[in-house]
Amino acid sequence: MKKKTAICISVLLFFLFTFTGCGAETIHDNELKSEQKDGIEIGLSIDSLVIERWQRERDLFVSKATELGAEVNVQNANGEVEEQIKQLEYFIDKGVDVIVVIAIDDEALLDVIGRAKNAGIKVIAYDRLVRNAGVDLYMSIDNEEVGELMATYIKKSIGDSGTIIQIKGSPTDYNVQMVQEGFERVLKTTDIKVDYAEYSDNWVAENGFKVTSKYLSSGKVPDAIMCGNDNLAAQAIKALIENRLAGEVCVVGQDADVEACQRIVEGTQYMTVYKPVEKLARSAAEKAVALAKGEELNVDDTINDGTYEVPYDKLKPIAVTAQNMDQVITGTYHQRNEIYLNVNE
Repeated sequence: MKKKTAICISVLLFFLFTFTGCGAETIHDNELKSEQKDGIEIGLSIDSLVIERWQRERDLFVSKATELGAEVNVQNANGEVEEQIKQLEYFIDKGVDVIVVIAIDDEALLDVIGRAKNAGIKVIAYDRLVRNAGVDLYMSIDNEEVGELMATYIKKSIGDSGTIIQIKGSPTDYNVQMVQEGFERVLKTTDIKVDYAEYSDNWVAENGFKVTSKYLSSGKVPDAIMCGNDNLAAQAIKALIENRLAGEVCVVGQDADVEACQRIVEGTQYMTVYKPVEKLARSAAEKAVALAKGEELNVDDTINDGTYEVPYDKLKPIAVTAQNMDQVITGTYHQRNEIYLNVNE
């Protein structure tokens, strides 16, 4: 009797596990087939995190996007174009809703952005325009006005005549061209002469030191140095310090890095351009989420990228000097104890 009972139980267990197993497999297959992406996914590809502002803007962007219910996948290209292309391809394969890219090269991403658009993925060019790509949105500061502010301050500092050198940013960054256009527009109203100018591939900061040292070694001293950003300005000032000229030459930059603000209150850098990047980063997150939802962006301006008229959301920059540091920067962008770290107030 016990033997018959054991056999019956074994048979029952066999059928139970067999049909339960088949049922679980069927459900699993159906789940895989009907599985849908949960929530909004944004891919953010950054040129490099070496520059201070990109670290700040990454955190602001991710914080705001997360607050709006989106998931952000952040990739750092470390200044390598091919790496950035691979990152965008990864985002395409992953099927993100929106790609936000801080482009290393203004033309090299054309094909991969085309593939993203063909896949139905919205693309935002953040701070740097990608030429001829027809992105869905370009968000930046008014870069021509940045150049105008630099030139205007140099003019105010040295007068309508004098000699300057320019240490520009990367030649593959279209912002550099726009800054230059604004800079030249003001310079044409003066007799100021650009005695030497050089680009800095990949925004390598050390080029600021190299160019300035080379120029000073010729026996000439410029009245002013226009630097593409504050990192280049730091290195230019390092060369001036070695030649005991710090504070005697008008040096201007952009980005309002904390160390640039320190140099300004110390008197070795004359001016930087503050760009309201907090507002830019948060707004970019909001617009990325809106694009993912298929909402209208209500952007009034456009910019020609060489082929297409692209919606252009631009913010106004502000010239920052020792005179308006506390009104513009202190307590909002950087803290007072950071800015005045090396100054006895």
